[in-house]
Amino acid sequence: MLSRRPLAAALRLAPLSPPLLLFLASSSSSASCSPAASSPRGCSALRMDTAAVEAASTGAIWSTPSAEPRSISIGKQIFCNRSLNMRNITAVGFDMDYTLAQYKPETFEALAYNGTIEKLVKDLNYPEELLTWQFDWKYMVRGLVLDKKRGNILKMDRHKYVKVAYHGFREMSKEEKVAAYGSTLIRDSFDEPDYALIDTLFSLGEAYLFAQLVDFMDSNPGKVPSGTDYALMYRDVRSAVDLCHRDGTLKRMVAKEPGRYINEDLAIVPMLEMLRKSGRSTFLVTNSLWDYTDVVMNYLCGPYISDLGSSHKQKWLEYFDVVITGSSKPSFFHDDNRTGLFEVEPHSGKLLNADLQASKIGSPRSSQHQPKPIHKVYQGGNVGHLHRLLSIASSSQILYVGDHIYGDILRSKKVLGWRTMLVIPELEQEVKLLSESKSTRKELRQLRMERDSVEDRIHRLEWSLQFENLAENEKEKLLTEHANLLQKLKGIRCLLRDAQLQHHQKFHKVWGQLMKTGYQNSRFAHQVERFACLYCSQVTNFGLYSPNKYYRPSEDYMPHEFDVLGL
Repeated sequence: MLSRRPLAAALRLAPLSPPLLLFLASSSSSASCSPAASSPRGCSALRMDTAAVEAASTGAIWSTPSAEPRSISIGKQIFCNRSLNMRNITAVGFDMDYTLAQYKPETFEALAYNGTIEKLVKDLNYPEELLTWQFDWKYMVRGLVLDKKRGNILKMDRHKYVKVAYHGFREMSKEEKVAAYGSTLIRDSFDEPDYALIDTLFSLGEAYLFAQLVDFMDSNPGKVPSGTDYALMYRDVRSAVDLCHRDGTLKRMVAKEPGRYINEDLAIVPMLEMLRKSGRSTFLVTNSLWDYTDVVMNYLCGPYISDLGSSHKQKWLEYFDVVITGSSKPSFFHDDNRTGLFEVEPHSGKLLNADLQASKIGSPRSSQHQPKPIHKVYQGGNVGHLHRLLSIASSSQILYVGDHIYGDILRSKKVLGWRTMLVIPELEQEVKLLSESKSTRKELRQLRMERDSVEDRIHRLEWSLQFENLAENEKEKLLTEHANLLQKLKGIRCLLRDAQLQHHQKFHKVWGQLMKTGYQNSRFAHQVERFACLYCSQVTNFGLYSPNKYYRPSEDYMPHEFDVLGL
């Protein structure tokens, strides 16, 4: 048995917060995928390919002159959960990682994955054979839940019923799922500390590695550090991920070759300029520190030539009134957070004491004739500091755009009452597949209706046979009809199961549709609906609409309305 190095010796740092399928699928996916016997690597090429979505924007936005009105493709549209009149918004804020900066999963996530394994081996005494493991960046999806104690990966619906479950890469049977999650008198909350929520793209690599380690430990219990269980193994993975972020491993590689790890989007600068020309303040709040933020934003905004006329390196700062780095979201969103606010000197990176009185930019509407200061870069602080810097009278005047349902959206909406927009890159491919599946969904609905009708006839016959006084020949007739209906029901269920599976695998061979689990909205979709006023596939979709647009939600429907209205 290998000995375990004390965690404190390998990680002398505080934990760091890392910067809709089953539309009609049965409660247990039969699309199992077993890892190779020699290595716990799982399935390959299953997550929807983000490279299959539309090519990078050419930079054309709503305000770009055009002879004809532009149509917006379904994958580029903004979807609305709650009415939002942009005329009431005076400041628009953005997260950076996976919001303005869309990382390439095949390179960036693989970089983080490989770095994490190196830390596990070198700092936490895991066996060197882990260094030969491969990362399948398409396997995991957002919205999953890791059961740290049992080593399971779960997908559940909005009612927190587990519909798809894997132990490592082995699909759990219906009986196993019921035994673990369906036999308690009190519903499990599926929250920390016993569970980990995979609600950001940064977490996909660690989820995949956790599944690999579960399979590895089950097959080789003597090869992991002594005393390790599933929960401790997950903690080690998180510690290794934190080390990668803390020691600058990822930052150095991205800074050296940003184009290898970040997607180019030529519409970012035109979008930001359009917002500022419309009279709104813009700000950036990111957990990344200044040196890394500057590298990423220079790459995203550098190639664009605008009419603002500046040649200095930090040209991108001209598109923001306030930039806050090292914000430590989600704690940033609590006004009672006592973290100090420092001003960052952009060229040297020096931290200076912040003078909020001198830094206030004033109301973006009342002070349009006053020049707005630029290069106002800060580190730390809290939301109260930001409100004072922006001279915000009401939190509902702010729209914040982010990718993290917990770190960006839930807290800013629930605690502050900010208006929110969630960026979901996977959505672009998902809505395209949904659009192509209209006829399949009709067929599935027809099969379900036919199944229900046959079941009702069977129940009626069974009632008559049990409780009614029937002549012998009449009874024989009903028994024959009952047997025929049972056979018919079996055939319908078989057709339905196969059609459901095919629909399931169109989105993802294991986890399926992002926003659905079975017939219900997934837990992830439920959170999007509750906390995101708007959601879309890319932050620059925002530039395809008028900055004064009134976003309105579609009509809600109750189940009884579908049949009454023929929906």
